[in-house]
Amino acid sequence: MVPKKETLRRATPRARKNRGLLVVASKVKAYVRSRGLNTSAEAISCLSDKVHVLLDQATARTSANGRKTLKPQDV
Repeated sequence: MVPKKETLRRATPRARKNRGLLVVASKVKAYVRSRGLNTSAEAISCLSDKVHVLLDQATARTSANGRKTLKPQDV
């Protein structure tokens, strides 16, 4: 069994350029706006970086457990 999740690490600037956005900016901005706040462009890319890290960890856990299907317990 794979150990529990590690802390999220920020991607290096070079790694960020090679990755696409995994979040829908308009949805994120609408959610934040509904809470009475504004969203910067940097916040969207940072959020996407965190999603990339989370998915990298989840896929590693899935593989380590001998599965090909990512499940909620992997996240």
